[in-house]
Amino acid sequence: MTEQSTATAFVPGHVTGFFSAHRTDDPVTTGSRGGGLTLSDGVRVTVTPATTTRVDLDGLRVEMSPVEGVLDAFGATARVAIDSELPVGAGFGVSGAAALGTALASNTVFDGDQSENDLVELAHVAEVDAGTGLGDVVSQARGGVPIRIEPGAPGHGVLDGVPTSARVEYVTFGELSTADVIEGDTTRLTRAGERALAALRERPTLPHLIQLSRRFAREAGLLVPEVEEAIEAVTDAGGEAAMAMLGRSVFALDDGLSDAGYDPNVCETYPSGAHLYR
Repeated sequence: MTEQSTATAFVPGHVTGFFSAHRTDDPVTTGSRGGGLTLSDGVRVTVTPATTTRVDLDGLRVEMSPVEGVLDAFGATARVAIDSELPVGAGFGVSGAAALGTALASNTVFDGDQSENDLVELAHVAEVDAGTGLGDVVSQARGGVPIRIEPGAPGHGVLDGVPTSARVEYVTFGELSTADVIEGDTTRLTRAGERALAALRERPTLPHLIQLSRRFAREAGLLVPEVEEAIEAVTDAGGEAAMAMLGRSVFALDDGLSDAGYDPNVCETYPSGAHLYR
């Protein structure tokens, strides 16, 4: 086996506006349906072979189960350096990005022979098993403004998208445990998510996606006060904003948060999916 000394992948961030959770006995077919945006702010993952596995996030050693799950699937140990432009645990898909980036880079470093769909499945399974997400990986592999029509990894899940691009602003007020939500009773949010998805498929536009996401957060009972206040401020200023699932974060189109008096991070929707650097 010929090994490359190191490889780096970029994975766009992803915010989900609404979703429904779908669990089976197989993590490959487990996943979510819903809508969201991929972001030009993202995560860079560098994999280097090592005698023991070590994961560093923005220079600090961490335990990240999805990353370790990917390496276990390769039967490999490595130093994984993750550099994130996005806050962790705040609804921007950092754990999914870390898993997918590790899969892409490991396939190069360890002279793998897996296809893109194989690697997306591997990362999706690692994240589902870790309880850190249900749909970020497949969305981040696609890019753009993905609509998750059917749940699961490639070959099982079905994706569409809103054919557009936009300036995106976001602010975060802290973390929200994804595992606590998706591993609990998801009946209420799933019903709300199914209604939102049906409505979006009838009119697949970006403003409609944001409007449906606002309604979903209320119907699913996921709003927290600071998020609700920011969304209302953007709406009062004539903009479109919603809550990032799952985090204490708000994302808005165009200048929505700026016009409402916030000092947001600014990026754009990302037109393509995760990729390796040359």
